[in-house]
Amino acid sequence: MRPDDWQLTEDTDDFLARAGAFLRSRPALHTMPLTVIERLRTRGPDAYGARPTVLGRLERAGEVRAVFYLTPRGRLSLTPLDPEHADDLAARLTGLGHRLPGVSADHDTAAAFAEAWQRRTGTVPTPRERLRLYRLGTLTPPQPLPAGGGRLAGERDHEQIVLWCGEFAAAVGEAAAVTAGSWAGTRFADKHFTFWETPDGTAVSLAGVTSMIAGQIRVDPVYTPARHRAHGYAAAVTAEVSRAALAAGATEVVLFADAANPAANALYQRLGYLPVIDFAGYDFT
Repeated sequence: MRPDDWQLTEDTDDFLARAGAFLRSRPALHTMPLTVIERLRTRGPDAYGARPTVLGRLERAGEVRAVFYLTPRGRLSLTPLDPEHADDLAARLTGLGHRLPGVSADHDTAAAFAEAWQRRTGTVPTPRERLRLYRLGTLTPPQPLPAGGGRLAGERDHEQIVLWCGEFAAAVGEAAAVTAGSWAGTRFADKHFTFWETPDGTAVSLAGVTSMIAGQIRVDPVYTPARHRAHGYAAAVTAEVSRAALAAGATEVVLFADAANPAANALYQRLGYLPVIDFAGYDFT
C-alpha cells in the first residue's frame, strides 16, 4: 500500500457517493462515522466548528477498504485498519502537515495508529478511555420494572436535558462544556430523549438515541443523577428506548459502555446487549 491510496476531501456529498456503501455494509461497527457524516450532510460543513471536517477513504482497485473523519475539535476517528495501512495514513497526514489531538478507533487500530504517529512525529500517545461496543440481541426488559414509565421529552424539557447532558459529559471526562449557549454545537444536540418518570411525574433518568441511519440506532447517553441511582431507573429507560428503536424498524440497536465499569456492562448484558468489539482512545501530548 502507499500513503496516496488515502483520498482526502471536505466534500460530504462526494465522500458519501464513494464511501456510503462501505459504511452501510456494517452499520453497527460504523455507527460513529454514520452519525457524524449524517450531521455534516444535514447541517453543512460547519456542523462541528468553523473549520471543515476532513473525511478520508482508503481505496484500492475502486474498492473502499476503510474511512476516517477528523472534526475541528475531535480526535481522528478510524474504521478498522491493519498496522501497514495505519502507518500509510500517518505518513499521508504528516505529509500534509496535519496536527492531531489524538485517535479513536477499535482497540487494535487505535494502538497501531498511535504507534505509527509516535514513530513519525515523536508525539507520545496517552491512553484516554476504553469503550465496549454492544449490539442488541433479544431485548429482555428488567423485571420487575420500577414504578412509573417512560416519556418522550419535548421542548419544555430542554433545560433539564441540557443540565443532565452536561452532568453526564462531566462525569465521563468529556472536555467540552455542555450549556444552553453551547448546546447546538455539542454531540447531544441531534439526539432524541426519553425520561423515566416516577408515578408523580418526577424525571429520574434519561436516555438519548440517534436518528436511524442505515437501519441502526445508537443509544447515547444514559444518565441517572446520583440521588436517583440504585432503583433500576437506568435499566428501565434503556429498555424503553431500545424497545422504541425496534418498533421504529431499526435492525441494529447499539450502544457504548465504559469497559472499566462492570456495573454498566452487566446492566446492558442483562437487557440483551451483546459485546461486539472494544474501542480505545489516545491523546497525543
